[in-house]
Amino acid sequence: MINISEKSLIDLEFPTICGQLSTYCITEKGQQKALDLKPYTSYKSIYFHLNQTEEYKSSGLQEKPVPNHGFESVDEALKFLNIEGSVMELSGFRKILNLSETTNIHLKYFQKYKELYPNLFRSTQPIEYTTDIVDEIRRIIDKFGDIKNDATPELFRIRKTINVAKGKINSSFSKALSKYISYGYLDDIKETIVDNVRVLAVTATHKRKVKGAMLGSSKSGNIVYIQPEETQNSERELDEAEYEEKEEVNKILKALTNFLRPYIDLLKQYQNYLSEIDLVSAKVKYAELYEGLLPKITTDKEIFLKDAYHPLLLINHNKTGEKTYAQDITLNDSQQIIVISGPNAGGKSITLKTIGLVQIMLQSGMLIPVHEYSRICFFDKILTDIGDNQSIENHLSTYSYRLKNMRNFLKVCDDKTLFLIDEFGTGSDPELGGAIAETFLEVFHEKKAYGIITTHYANLKMMADENPEIVNANMAFDSYTMEPLFELKLGEAGSSFTFEVAQKNGIPFSLINRAKKKVERGKIRFDKSIAKLQMERSKLAKINSELKSKTSETQKEQEKLDETNSKIQLKLESYQELYDSNQRMIGIGEKMDKIGLQYFNNKDKKLLYSNILKVVEKENSKRIKQTQKDEKIQKQKKHKVKEEAQEKVEKIRQKKKKEKTKEEVEASKKSAKPIFKKGDSVRLQNGRAVGTIDKFDKGKVVINYGMFTTSVSDDQLELVKRAK
Repeated sequence: MINISEKSLIDLEFPTICGQLSTYCITEKGQQKALDLKPYTSYKSIYFHLNQTEEYKSSGLQEKPVPNHGFESVDEALKFLNIEGSVMELSGFRKILNLSETTNIHLKYFQKYKELYPNLFRSTQPIEYTTDIVDEIRRIIDKFGDIKNDATPELFRIRKTINVAKGKINSSFSKALSKYISYGYLDDIKETIVDNVRVLAVTATHKRKVKGAMLGSSKSGNIVYIQPEETQNSERELDEAEYEEKEEVNKILKALTNFLRPYIDLLKQYQNYLSEIDLVSAKVKYAELYEGLLPKITTDKEIFLKDAYHPLLLINHNKTGEKTYAQDITLNDSQQIIVISGPNAGGKSITLKTIGLVQIMLQSGMLIPVHEYSRICFFDKILTDIGDNQSIENHLSTYSYRLKNMRNFLKVCDDKTLFLIDEFGTGSDPELGGAIAETFLEVFHEKKAYGIITTHYANLKMMADENPEIVNANMAFDSYTMEPLFELKLGEAGSSFTFEVAQKNGIPFSLINRAKKKVERGKIRFDKSIAKLQMERSKLAKINSELKSKTSETQKEQEKLDETNSKIQLKLESYQELYDSNQRMIGIGEKMDKIGLQYFNNKDKKLLYSNILKVVEKENSKRIKQTQKDEKIQKQKKHKVKEEAQEKVEKIRQKKKKEKTKEEVEASKKSAKPIFKKGDSVRLQNGRAVGTIDKFDKGKVVINYGMFTTSVSDDQLELVKRAK
């Protein structure tokens, strides 16, 4: 069973996540569930809630997304239902109606799309689908939330009586009003309302002349408010009918309350279900802030986090436009524990919290900010010791508290535990505290627990260097600017840069030297060696980046040259074809000229036709041969394309095996470059057309192709045949 302590949740700031998550819930019950969210207690439950969240996220891409799930809490209404003989107010029935209708819509929706949302459908299975609640409330209450006139026959009769009485009152009052206006007994305002009764505004001098009941007067006493005698009888009828209506409505509501009592448990299920859906919806909305997703959940015991972000940091930085640094972390059987070292303010604690927080979020059914190729397993326990844990209440120092915490760790730690400890071993004498910390780390390792610790202790770094399952790591630090790079580097310990940081912060050099003399030379050399290693790695990273940039530029230039060469080659081929065609036409013209000259001399038409026919037939036979030849050429071209493709693939493979710099390529070209002479037969590199060298002009070679000449650099030429 999974058991993650409240302390670990607080250390990793999970309550802050829950607080932000609750703002995306649209119901009070959902908000409370978000605030109370904890990692689920079984792997099965985690899988179920993660799949629910992922399904709800995918519903946004569907034509018909999940229906609205909003509702008002019915807790007060349920209290009334639990009291025998009580009568619920109309507002309670309206809330229950809304709750029932919304739930029924969801039940029907997930029944219809159960193949698309199997886990969301599964959550509806325990809930009974019934329209009885909705039908009964709708029969009694209209869409405006009032009791319908025809809710019962008696109510229908009473309200009819009320309408008749109101009609009589209005009619009799109108007559009295007209009469006393004509007598001139009324003030300018004529009439008003007193205690919901329509009255005449009679001037004080005429009050005895108007028959009826006096219900009040103005502040000045100049006006007296009188209910006419004509309306009093009808008013009494109205009062009696309204009293009867109130009694009948109370009777109806009591019956409706009694009808709903057997459905108390079902209504609780409705409310619980919709609040759960509200929480799932909030998880999806909240994940949009940090582009959260569901990584691959693996049954193997491993964590492979690629591009993992601290969610709270990422959300805050996205608001302010600051950059957030992602981390890559791997924990498995061959890399069981990571010991992170390096200077303060370099990001060690954030890296530690990132791993713990995304793990807890995932085990609480939330999507996390990692790359989709990440893999992660579940842990039964997540143990944390982060920050200053001095306990004033228990009169414990930081170190005493940490020792007490370590004792608890050692009791519960096993192979399904992830432990995260910040500044491991601090709070006591470095040598003695370091020795105890080293012993604790050995026990964690023996128990096959996975974990990450941060430390400045050299003995822990050395232990990690000597143990294959414990790996050193450091937060990258620019040794020149003394600024953190917030990038985790595995495989080597990090220097604390104690003296360098002190120097940067203005501590006099003489004091730093005095401090160095007080420390063992071995420790300084060890820390200095680590610092040098980091500096060398920083240099190598820069050189590697520059080489990649130059290689990329060289490839681009080569591509441009290849493209230019291809265009020139195409032009040369077209010129060669044009030249060949023109030469053929000239040959035919010469033959026709010769035949014409013969005809001019002998006037023999038969010989003329015969000679022309011979020329035509000869040309036609060439055309037939040419067609066959074209087919052959096409096949040869296809074969050549295949060969060229294979050659290119081979070239790429060769490049990958051994990349040469631009200078080496140019040097090899110069050493292999032939010396050209006038009259040599040459062609462009990778070209087909062959020409002869006419002359050398201003560093260029003039090539004669028969119909035209061109000037090119000798670097672009290939020797075909030497001149004799």
